[in-house]
Amino acid sequence: MAGHSKWANIQHRKGRQDEKRGKIWTRIIREITVAARQGGADLSANPRLRLAVDKAKAANMPADRVKYNIDKATGSLDGLQYEEIRYEGYGIGGAAIIVDTMTDNRVRTVAEVRHALSKHGGNLGTEGSVAFQFKHCGQLVFAPGTSEDRLMEAALEAGAEDVITADDGAIEVITAPAEFEAVKNALEAAGLRPEVAEVTLRADNTIELTGEDATRMQKLLDVLEDLDDVQNVFHNADINE
Repeated sequence: MAGHSKWANIQHRKGRQDEKRGKIWTRIIREITVAARQGGADLSANPRLRLAVDKAKAANMPADRVKYNIDKATGSLDGLQYEEIRYEGYGIGGAAIIVDTMTDNRVRTVAEVRHALSKHGGNLGTEGSVAFQFKHCGQLVFAPGTSEDRLMEAALEAGAEDVITADDGAIEVITAPAEFEAVKNALEAAGLRPEVAEVTLRADNTIELTGEDATRMQKLLDVLEDLDDVQNVFHNADINE
Protein backbone atom coordinates (compact mmCIF):
# COMPACT_ATOMS: atom_id res chain seq x y z
CA MET A 1 0.00 0.00 0.00
CA ALA A 2 2.99 2.29 -0.53
CA GLY A 3 2.03 5.58 -2.14
CA HIS A 4 1.79 9.29 -1.61
CA SER A 5 -1.63 9.15 0.04
CA LYS A 6 -0.94 6.30 2.48
CA TRP A 7 -1.10 8.47 5.59
CA ALA A 8 -4.25 10.24 4.41
CA ASN A 9 -5.85 6.83 3.80
CA ILE A 10 -4.95 5.68 7.30
CA GLN A 11 -6.28 8.83 8.93
CA HIS A 12 -9.54 8.53 7.01
CA ARG A 13 -9.88 4.93 8.13
CA LYS A 14 -9.22 5.80 11.77
CA GLY A 15 -11.76 8.60 11.57
CA ARG A 16 -14.35 6.22 10.20
CA GLN A 17 -13.66 3.79 13.02
CA ASP A 18 -14.12 6.52 15.61
CA GLU A 19 -17.47 7.41 14.03
CA LYS A 20 -18.81 3.88 14.41
CA ARG A 21 -17.38 2.81 17.76
CA GLY A 22 -20.40 0.64 18.56
CA LYS A 23 -19.95 -1.35 15.39
CA ILE A 24 -16.24 -1.78 16.15
CA TRP A 25 -17.18 -3.42 19.44
CA THR A 26 -19.56 -5.78 17.67
CA ARG A 27 -16.81 -6.86 15.28
CA ILE A 28 -14.31 -7.36 18.08
CA ILE A 29 -16.81 -9.47 20.02
CA ARG A 30 -17.28 -11.69 16.99
CA GLU A 31 -13.52 -12.04 16.60
CA ILE A 32 -13.15 -12.92 20.30
CA THR A 33 -15.97 -15.46 19.97
CA VAL A 34 -14.46 -17.28 17.01
CA ALA A 35 -10.88 -17.11 18.32
CA ALA A 36 -11.87 -18.48 21.72
CA ARG A 37 -14.04 -21.21 20.23
CA GLN A 38 -11.27 -22.37 17.90
CA GLY A 39 -8.27 -22.01 20.19
CA GLY A 40 -9.60 -21.99 23.75
CA ALA A 41 -9.76 -19.35 26.46
CA ASP A 42 -6.09 -19.44 27.49
CA LEU A 43 -4.56 -16.21 26.16
CA SER A 44 -1.00 -17.52 26.50
CA ALA A 45 -1.78 -20.44 24.19
CA ASN A 46 -4.07 -18.63 21.73
CA PRO A 47 -2.33 -15.88 19.68
CA ARG A 48 -5.47 -15.02 17.74
CA LEU A 49 -7.41 -14.45 20.95
CA ARG A 50 -4.57 -12.34 22.36
CA LEU A 51 -4.76 -10.05 19.34
CA ALA A 52 -8.54 -9.82 19.64
CA VAL A 53 -8.30 -8.91 23.33
CA ASP A 54 -5.65 -6.29 22.47
CA LYS A 55 -8.09 -4.79 19.96
CA ALA A 56 -10.79 -4.78 22.65
CA LYS A 57 -8.52 -2.91 25.05
CA ALA A 58 -7.58 -0.39 22.37
CA ALA A 59 -11.30 0.19 21.73
CA ASN A 60 -11.91 0.71 25.47
CA MET A 61 -14.12 -2.35 25.82
CA PRO A 62 -14.72 -3.22 29.51
CA ALA A 63 -12.80 -6.25 30.79
CA ASP A 64 -15.94 -7.92 32.09
CA ARG A 65 -17.51 -7.75 28.64
CA VAL A 66 -14.40 -9.35 27.13
CA LYS A 67 -14.52 -12.14 29.72
CA TYR A 68 -18.24 -12.66 29.18
CA ASN A 69 -17.74 -13.22 25.46
CA ILE A 70 -14.79 -15.57 25.98
CA ASP A 71 -16.89 -17.61 28.42
CA LYS A 72 -19.80 -17.64 26.01
CA ALA A 73 -17.61 -18.83 23.15
CA THR A 74 -15.98 -21.64 25.13
CA GLY A 75 -19.23 -23.16 26.29
CA SER A 76 -19.70 -21.56 29.68
CA LEU A 77 -22.67 -19.67 28.22
CA ASP A 78 -24.95 -20.25 25.24
CA GLY A 79 -24.30 -18.17 22.17
CA LEU A 80 -24.72 -17.89 18.41
CA GLN A 81 -22.56 -19.97 16.09
CA TYR A 82 -20.61 -17.82 13.63
CA GLU A 83 -18.74 -18.98 10.55
CA GLU A 84 -16.04 -17.08 8.70
CA ILE A 85 -16.55 -16.48 4.98
CA ARG A 86 -14.29 -14.53 2.63
CA TYR A 87 -15.56 -12.86 -0.53
CA GLU A 88 -13.43 -11.53 -3.38
CA GLY A 89 -14.36 -8.95 -5.96
CA TYR A 90 -13.54 -5.80 -7.87
CA GLY A 91 -14.13 -2.12 -7.26
CA ILE A 92 -13.68 1.04 -9.27
CA GLY A 93 -11.02 0.86 -11.97
CA GLY A 94 -10.61 -2.88 -11.44
CA ALA A 95 -9.26 -2.45 -7.90
CA ALA A 96 -9.12 -5.73 -6.01
CA ILE A 97 -11.30 -6.12 -2.91
CA ILE A 98 -11.41 -8.83 -0.25
CA VAL A 99 -14.26 -8.84 2.27
CA ASP A 100 -13.93 -10.96 5.43
CA THR A 101 -17.19 -11.71 7.20
CA MET A 102 -18.47 -13.54 10.27
CA THR A 103 -22.06 -14.60 10.00
CA ASP A 104 -24.78 -16.84 11.33
CA ASN A 105 -26.59 -16.67 7.96
CA ARG A 106 -24.42 -17.01 4.85
CA VAL A 107 -27.36 -16.52 2.45
CA ARG A 108 -28.04 -13.08 3.92
CA THR A 109 -24.38 -12.14 3.97
CA VAL A 110 -23.53 -12.99 0.37
CA ALA A 111 -26.67 -11.18 -0.82
CA GLU A 112 -25.68 -8.02 1.09
CA VAL A 113 -22.07 -8.09 -0.13
CA ARG A 114 -23.12 -8.70 -3.75
CA HIS A 115 -25.71 -5.91 -3.59
CA ALA A 116 -23.25 -3.41 -2.10
CA LEU A 117 -20.68 -4.15 -4.78
CA SER A 118 -23.06 -4.04 -7.74
CA LYS A 119 -24.90 -0.91 -6.55
CA HIS A 120 -21.68 1.07 -6.15
CA GLY A 121 -19.74 0.15 -9.28
CA GLY A 122 -18.07 -3.11 -8.29
CA ASN A 123 -18.79 -6.78 -8.78
CA LEU A 124 -18.39 -10.03 -6.87
CA GLY A 125 -15.66 -12.37 -8.12
CA THR A 126 -14.96 -16.05 -7.66
CA GLU A 127 -12.83 -17.60 -4.94
CA GLY A 128 -9.16 -16.94 -5.68
CA SER A 129 -9.87 -14.23 -8.24
CA VAL A 130 -7.93 -11.51 -6.38
CA ALA A 131 -6.44 -13.16 -3.27
CA PHE A 132 -3.14 -13.83 -5.07
CA GLN A 133 -2.56 -10.06 -5.16
CA PHE A 134 -2.32 -9.87 -1.35
CA LYS A 135 0.16 -11.07 1.25
CA HIS A 136 -0.88 -12.31 4.71
CA CYS A 137 1.45 -10.50 7.09
CA GLY A 138 1.90 -8.41 10.19
CA GLN A 139 1.83 -4.68 9.48
CA LEU A 140 2.89 -1.83 11.76
CA VAL A 141 2.52 1.70 10.39
CA PHE A 142 4.39 4.66 11.89
CA ALA A 143 3.57 8.33 11.39
CA PRO A 144 5.58 10.61 9.10
CA GLY A 145 8.48 12.05 11.04
CA THR A 146 9.45 8.77 12.70
CA SER A 147 13.22 8.17 12.44
CA GLU A 148 13.62 5.75 9.56
CA ASP A 149 17.14 4.69 10.58
CA ARG A 150 16.19 4.05 14.19
CA LEU A 151 13.03 2.19 13.24
CA MET A 152 14.77 0.08 10.60
CA GLU A 153 17.54 -0.95 12.99
CA ALA A 154 15.11 -1.90 15.75
CA ALA A 155 12.67 -3.65 13.42
CA LEU A 156 15.21 -5.81 11.63
CA GLU A 157 16.90 -6.70 14.91
CA ALA A 158 13.48 -7.81 16.23
CA GLY A 159 12.90 -10.10 13.26
CA ALA A 160 10.86 -7.97 10.83
CA GLU A 161 10.86 -8.94 7.15
CA ASP A 162 10.91 -5.46 5.63
CA VAL A 163 10.69 -1.73 6.34
CA ILE A 164 9.02 0.44 3.67
CA THR A 165 8.84 4.23 3.55
CA ALA A 166 5.97 5.78 1.58
CA ASP A 167 6.25 9.00 -0.41
CA ASP A 168 4.45 10.91 2.35
CA GLY A 169 6.87 9.74 5.05
CA ALA A 170 4.71 7.06 6.66
CA ILE A 171 6.78 3.96 7.44
CA GLU A 172 5.55 0.36 7.36
CA VAL A 173 7.17 -2.53 9.16
CA ILE A 174 6.23 -5.89 7.65
CA THR A 175 6.50 -9.16 9.59
CA ALA A 176 5.57 -12.79 9.22
CA PRO A 177 2.21 -13.32 10.98
CA ALA A 178 3.85 -15.53 13.62
CA GLU A 179 6.45 -12.85 14.41
CA PHE A 180 4.02 -9.94 14.65
CA GLU A 181 3.63 -9.87 18.42
CA ALA A 182 7.34 -10.21 19.11
CA VAL A 183 8.25 -7.41 16.71
CA LYS A 184 5.48 -5.14 18.01
CA ASN A 185 6.55 -5.69 21.62
CA ALA A 186 10.21 -5.07 20.79
CA LEU A 187 9.46 -1.82 18.95
CA GLU A 188 7.21 -0.53 21.71
CA ALA A 189 9.89 -1.40 24.29
CA ALA A 190 12.27 0.74 22.22
CA GLY A 191 9.83 3.67 22.41
CA LEU A 192 8.52 3.22 18.87
CA ARG A 193 4.73 3.06 19.01
CA PRO A 194 2.83 2.37 15.77
CA GLU A 195 -0.34 4.18 14.73
CA VAL A 196 -1.66 0.96 13.19
CA ALA A 197 -0.66 -2.56 14.25
CA GLU A 198 -2.44 -5.61 12.89
CA VAL A 199 -2.16 -8.93 11.12
CA THR A 200 -3.66 -8.15 7.76
CA LEU A 201 -3.75 -8.72 4.01
CA ARG A 202 -1.38 -6.29 2.32
CA ALA A 203 -1.64 -5.61 -1.41
CA ASP A 204 1.50 -6.44 -3.40
CA ASN A 205 0.78 -3.58 -5.80
CA THR A 206 -1.66 -0.68 -5.76
CA ILE A 207 -3.94 1.04 -8.25
CA GLU A 208 -4.00 4.83 -7.90
CA LEU A 209 -7.46 6.39 -8.06
CA THR A 210 -8.08 10.12 -8.20
CA GLY A 211 -11.01 12.48 -8.59
CA GLU A 212 -14.43 10.94 -9.11
CA ASP A 213 -13.01 7.40 -9.24
CA ALA A 214 -11.41 7.90 -5.81
CA THR A 215 -14.66 9.26 -4.36
CA ARG A 216 -16.68 6.37 -5.78
CA MET A 217 -14.20 3.80 -4.47
CA GLN A 218 -14.25 5.31 -0.98
CA LYS A 219 -18.05 5.24 -1.01
CA LEU A 220 -18.01 1.56 -2.00
CA LEU A 221 -15.56 0.71 0.78
CA ASP A 222 -17.61 2.66 3.34
CA VAL A 223 -20.79 0.82 2.34
CA LEU A 224 -19.09 -2.57 2.60
CA GLU A 225 -17.59 -1.74 5.99
CA ASP A 226 -21.01 -0.67 7.27
CA LEU A 227 -22.56 -4.10 6.62
CA ASP A 228 -23.30 -5.82 9.92
CA ASP A 229 -21.60 -9.11 9.02
CA VAL A 230 -18.40 -7.57 7.63
CA GLN A 231 -15.30 -7.80 9.81
CA ASN A 232 -12.62 -6.40 7.48
CA VAL A 233 -12.30 -5.00 3.99
CA PHE A 234 -8.95 -5.17 2.20
CA HIS A 235 -8.18 -3.52 -1.14
CA ASN A 236 -5.33 -2.41 -3.39
CA ALA A 237 -6.61 1.10 -4.20
CA ASP A 238 -4.40 4.09 -3.46
CA ILE A 239 -7.16 6.66 -2.94
CA ASN A 240 -6.33 10.31 -3.54
CA GLU A 241 -9.61 12.23 -3.27
